Amino acid sequence: MKALHGIRMLDLTHMLSGPYAGMLLADMGAETIKIEPPGRGEGTRRLLADDPNNSKHGMGAYFLTLNRNKKSVTLNLKCEAGLKLFYELVETADIVLNNFSAGVTKRLKIDYEQLSKINPRIITCTITGFGETGPGKNRPAFDMVAQATGGGMSITGQPDGPPTRAGIPFGDLGGGMMGVIGVLAALVARQQTGRGQHVDISMVDAQISLLNYMATMHFLSGEIPGQMGNGHFVHVPYNTFPTTDGYIIIAVITDNFWVNLMELLDLPELDTEENKVQPGRWRNRELINKKVSEAFQTKTQAYWISKLREARIPCAPVNNLAQALRDEQVVARNMVVEVEHSQGGTVKMPGNPIKLSHTYEDSFTSPPLLGEHTTEVLLNLGKTEAEIADYFAVGVI
Repeated sequence: MKALHGIRMLDLTHMLSGPYAGMLLADMGAETIKIEPPGRGEGTRRLLADDPNNSKHGMGAYFLTLNRNKKSVTLNLKCEAGLKLFYELVETADIVLNNFSAGVTKRLKIDYEQLSKINPRIITCTITGFGETGPGKNRPAFDMVAQATGGGMSITGQPDGPPTRAGIPFGDLGGGMMGVIGVLAALVARQQTGRGQHVDISMVDAQISLLNYMATMHFLSGEIPGQMGNGHFVHVPYNTFPTTDGYIIIAVITDNFWVNLMELLDLPELDTEENKVQPGRWRNRELINKKVSEAFQTKTQAYWISKLREARIPCAPVNNLAQALRDEQVVARNMVVEVEHSQGGTVKMPGNPIKLSHTYEDSFTSPPLLGEHTTEVLLNLGKTEAEIADYFAVGVI
């Protein structure tokens, strides 16, 4: 049994931040009913859908990954009959998740104030770029807007180079993860109070939270950090180094790691009393980085990784995506899974990162075809086949 077995979620999300939150909750067992507009469906249904290298049976990589373990119901929320059907679904739901722009749920009459009158136990969650309060709430936002506004881009990249966004879309994904945390917190609170509540998630808030100790350092010192490449502002050597056939990283955080490194590398000019402690290594960081880099360039990536691991020095190869997805530890923890497609075949994608000792089951259903479960869900809601046919005829579903 999965941890969220028995929890029902109505998923109104689109693009990345909201669908990612929904995917994580669905992976953990929430029965997830994806509500999509009739005819065209959610926006990412067509993204990469015609790309032969990045699609399967007319579904692009975005939709394939983000919508596993979900059911699809088409429903026109802009007509009275469609809104009434949605309200009936809310009566039996626990969560309503969306990432519409601020104010959209109120205009559609599906905001928490409205839905809580129908179901006082309902939990609503809205993930927006800037949140639902404050002077900037109506600013349009996507991943890069959140990364730029949140300050992370200003400290990413090589020194004296331009600000650089993270290769992984942390603006969107950070908002999605905070959405999951907020929903789970609201579920726990409901056990104590008996009532649901609204969860207001800002992608920019998430980016500011992820600045963490770096923000505190700025407030304490008044200093504004810039790009440091792959180096660290305290620890040395802590960087990316070339080998004869690829890159590795080492992270000498403590003095004993430095001692182990000096035993491994034949670098007497660095093996000094001054460098045995962090302040000395920081003063001599340019020489240390230069000499360590030269040493690593003499042999292969695999050679150095083996030797560094034997010496218990934190290290890693800089993997490309193919290498990362083949890593024996990644594979052993079932972080690459094969998900069946309802029209045949399977698709490999990342697995569920949340491992629980008891309420854990690693299973994945096919991402749904548009409206695949509309009839099933409405029959379970008590509608007759004749009523459902009428809804189809007038474009409600």
